[in-house]
Amino acid sequence: MPKRLDELSIVEARRLALAAQGFGSTRTRSASSTADVVALVKKLGVVQIDSVNVLVRSQELPLFARLGNHDRSAIPKATSQGKIFEYWGHEAAHLPIEIQPLFRWKMHAARTGKAKHWGLTSFYEGNKAYVNRLLKHVEKNGPLTARAVSTRTEKKGTWWDWDEAKTALEYLFLTGQVMSSGRGSDFARVYDVPERVLPAKVLNAATPNERDARKQLLVRAAVAQGIATADDLADYYRQRPAAAKPLIAELVEDGVLREVSVDGWKQPALVHRDSKLPARMNAVALLSPFDSLVWCRPRNERLFNFHYRIEIYTPKPKRKFGYYVLPVLCGDTLVGRLDMKSDRAASTLRIEGAYLERGVSAPRVAGSIAREVRSMADWLGLERTFVGPRGDFSLALRIALNK
Repeated sequence: MPKRLDELSIVEARRLALAAQGFGSTRTRSASSTADVVALVKKLGVVQIDSVNVLVRSQELPLFARLGNHDRSAIPKATSQGKIFEYWGHEAAHLPIEIQPLFRWKMHAARTGKAKHWGLTSFYEGNKAYVNRLLKHVEKNGPLTARAVSTRTEKKGTWWDWDEAKTALEYLFLTGQVMSSGRGSDFARVYDVPERVLPAKVLNAATPNERDARKQLLVRAAVAQGIATADDLADYYRQRPAAAKPLIAELVEDGVLREVSVDGWKQPALVHRDSKLPARMNAVALLSPFDSLVWCRPRNERLFNFHYRIEIYTPKPKRKFGYYVLPVLCGDTLVGRLDMKSDRAASTLRIEGAYLERGVSAPRVAGSIAREVRSMADWLGLERTFVGPRGDFSLALRIALNK
């Protein structure tokens, strides 16, 4: 190891994090394949799913940020090929298929009532016969969407306005009795039993006990994050810190993880024993609000000195930066943010607002960001770009895009 990782500057910590998150590799000139996407999902360990489609489905953006142009049907293909699967990994997420056994303790806890979840546990307790009939229907008749067995008699309300069939299927999904075999054209889950979704090797794999599974997830989180506090490690796969911290202490004692100090961090940091510090980082990327690099808001502030909040659910007059705002990475720094949307009818990638962080020079970053915006437009099949007037970076970006 070129440098023993005991005391790190904040710049070194950023480089460790970025390399672990897949930003240390040079993009290929040709479109990346399904195999490249599967390899990236394995590296990240989890890609969060979100239904918002104002720009593009959010789960596609982490792939573009690291691979650039890639097959946009790669996720459905990888799912149908049994290479990735859906579960509550962070939030709803795509995960490498081989780690499915590591979530069986979570499924078992939900099924036995040890862990209670929103209205799903109470729904099952009051509707056991109905839920079990629906499971048998899937077993006998094959994959289906919630709409195919809907009991709804009135128009659907909000996104979370689930009828009995959807609630029952989501309970079965949470407890591992059904899985998602993909998504329909309306982005609805297609539910099927694990025996028809999982490869035999995974289906028949031994189920680790909860303690071992949790420890393995913490190790994977450490590898994927590069450098992290105990809270960061717990958050990656949504484990409770109180349950995770004793296991982290064991991993440190066993030498799997090492404690290090980072300049300016109040808490000790942890790195995997095989971590290597990259000499430099030259990445340029537009990051989904749900990208695993930036989804943990306290970590953003600690690692990048970048304050970020999602404003989708904030009333428009109260938004500071916009509806769907992407943090912008240049080198090893989050330099700004772009409020973006796809105007598919006009074949235009719209940037409604463009903002730089304090102290960032617009001439230094404008060209790189403009190239990434053009690349995204090409990937999305949009012919034009547009930059609105909002933000201190809008003029410089507009000029750079028009060169």
